[in-house]
Amino acid sequence: MTYGGSERRRGGPDRRAPDVRVKIVLVDHHALFRMGMRYILEREADFDIVAEAEDHLGAFAAAQQTTPDIVLLDLSLPAPGGIETTQRIKREVPSAGIIVLAVLEDEDQLFDAIKAGAAAFVLKDIGPDDLVTIIRRVNTGEYLINDTVFARPEVASRVLQEFRELSVYGQEAEPIFAPLSPREVEILDNIAQGKTNKHVAYALSISEQTVKNHMSSILRKLSVNDRTQAVVYAMRQGWIRISED
Repeated sequence: MTYGGSERRRGGPDRRAPDVRVKIVLVDHHALFRMGMRYILEREADFDIVAEAEDHLGAFAAAQQTTPDIVLLDLSLPAPGGIETTQRIKREVPSAGIIVLAVLEDEDQLFDAIKAGAAAFVLKDIGPDDLVTIIRRVNTGEYLINDTVFARPEVASRVLQEFRELSVYGQEAEPIFAPLSPREVEILDNIAQGKTNKHVAYALSISEQTVKNHMSSILRKLSVNDRTQAVVYAMRQGWIRISED
């Protein structure tokens, strides 16, 4: 594991403002791949590679000591693997946006990455410009893993089922999913049944303002403009279904 910010290799003083840098940790068990990512990302004036790690222990230590904005993490890390590493980092440094890197498009890995709290799921053959764009978007709070999930109805259905099972246990259950919490899925289900905010509040024994707050969060996370778009989008992808009763 190595620490330290980016070094200026082209001469001249570093004029980047430290308060606008995006702190990034690179986690991959192949040194050459980490070197390649560092070379690409250090070319961005606002990116700062604060640490590198080759295994889960190094990743935990780096995340705790540097509190990064972004973690680029290889899913094929040696045991206990990238998924468990993602989940533990997310628990210990919840503010970090974790972008998992996979060799293949695997639905099981995608589903597990969602459960672990990853913000984006990308393939290792991604182009440099696309990787930079994804890092910037995740750093603003976007969950780009949505795009991947919505394109795969089977995975979306599995996620929705897990959401619903979690909601049965009540709010004391620790949310482990991104982007929607069990309560948000519950609210979206009620909205899909045609209920107003007032009726949803009554059904769930919460205030109408709380419903509005949750809806604002849902719209932001799903990147849609209104509740109708949220419901239509979720139904189209198989996340929620209207009961025929």
